[in-house]
Amino acid sequence: MAHLPPVDTFDYIVFGGTGDLTMRKLLPALYYRFRDGQVPADARIIATARSPLSRGEYQDRARQALQEHIPPASLEADTVTRFIELVHYVSLNGAEAQSNWADLRGLLDQEPETRIRVYYLATSPALYGQICENLSKQNLITEQSRVVLEKPIGTDLQSANAINDSVGRHFPENHIFRIDHYLGKETVQNLITLRFANPVFERLWTSDAIDYVQITAAETVGVEGRGAYYDRSGCLRDMIQNHLLQVLCLVAMDPPVSLDADSVRNEKLKVLHALKPIRPSDVAIYTSRGQYMRGHVNGQTVGSYLEDLGEGVTSETETFVALKAEILSWRWGNVPFYLRSGKRMAEKCSEIVIQFKSAPWTIFANRPAANRLVIRIQPDEGVMLSVSTKDPTPTDSLSLREADINIEFEKAFNIRYPDSYERLLLDVVRGDPILFIRRDEVEAAWKWIDPILQGWSKNEAPLEPYPAGTWGPEGARNLLAQSGHLWHEDMK
Repeated sequence: MAHLPPVDTFDYIVFGGTGDLTMRKLLPALYYRFRDGQVPADARIIATARSPLSRGEYQDRARQALQEHIPPASLEADTVTRFIELVHYVSLNGAEAQSNWADLRGLLDQEPETRIRVYYLATSPALYGQICENLSKQNLITEQSRVVLEKPIGTDLQSANAINDSVGRHFPENHIFRIDHYLGKETVQNLITLRFANPVFERLWTSDAIDYVQITAAETVGVEGRGAYYDRSGCLRDMIQNHLLQVLCLVAMDPPVSLDADSVRNEKLKVLHALKPIRPSDVAIYTSRGQYMRGHVNGQTVGSYLEDLGEGVTSETETFVALKAEILSWRWGNVPFYLRSGKRMAEKCSEIVIQFKSAPWTIFANRPAANRLVIRIQPDEGVMLSVSTKDPTPTDSLSLREADINIEFEKAFNIRYPDSYERLLLDVVRGDPILFIRRDEVEAAWKWIDPILQGWSKNEAPLEPYPAGTWGPEGARNLLAQSGHLWHEDMK
């Protein structure tokens, strides 16, 4: 990646500094941007957690995290050493007013209040309000302070509002950055460019040409040590309410008047408001939910969800969701959007499939397949368009064969594709909220999700088992079969 100009100097204060997110994502992301010249040499990364570590001990952990999560070819010894010198540590329980705030204040007071402060809350959302209250009581919130909230923002509309209210008492809305790492993925950002910079697509981006849309986020892994959190959350809250609804908004929104953050977010909000409500009594028609059983993934035998949780545990938590969403607007009337996410699936795959309508009639001996645009979010980020061409096999008749126009972005541009957190972390420093979620978006998403949860709580759509290493329960196929549609893997 070419070296870009650095952002203004900053202090990044991470609550939850010893956690998996910090070690696996935040530190590597900041290292890459430091290596590429965007992080000023006098910036500071101040990790806080309850563990009684010295600065040197934490720096050793940070160095190990870089070695574990960054390919050796990207680790430059001198750069790593200079980056580690930016890292500080304070043993502190952010949720307790009587904790070791003096040490954090001492570090921050070394720099003027005009310096940008980013408070990143990589903790349980239940602690967000208390941490912000303590920051306020300690007079650590300046005019240049921002706060980053990790998802999930609540477990329903009521709890989301409570969290947003508690944070909003101490930070203005334009200084609150609700992060959704899916919005930081280059391919997701590229949706705006693909649509609005290419009239050939935007002019077809309506119910006149599109039959249906699929948005999938499939994982081959299980809960991987996140069982306690995941069992309280489930797939609908963990993936659909935030990540996939945000992707749906970018696919379905009308052109914004500009790339100003609020212009884009206003159009996303219109999509959320236009979603047809799914009543609790209708969840069996519009949703499918499942839980993985023992099976085989990548040639290895893996246990069931209940086995992963621990011996003797029972749970009705879903590890798979498929649902049919409808948008009540002129552009999208009668075009279903199928959203799907699950753990222990057949492949790791995040993609958007735009299935165009078939020709109303054909002059060819064999009917041409409908065109299909596939936007791969991960892995192998890129865009593929399926088209019908003449079959080159020698024959006396003109027959058709389906072929793909395929663009793999990493090969096309010959660059390392950055992790989503790299862009997002520095956008907070810049004060650019375009890739972050506004409060009214959170509320609108929960208003749509809550009735589904209510229907499931009454078992209106029973939990179906599915073997690990498959594409989910049979109910997910039936969801599309009602309209004569197929999931992408069944088209191949």
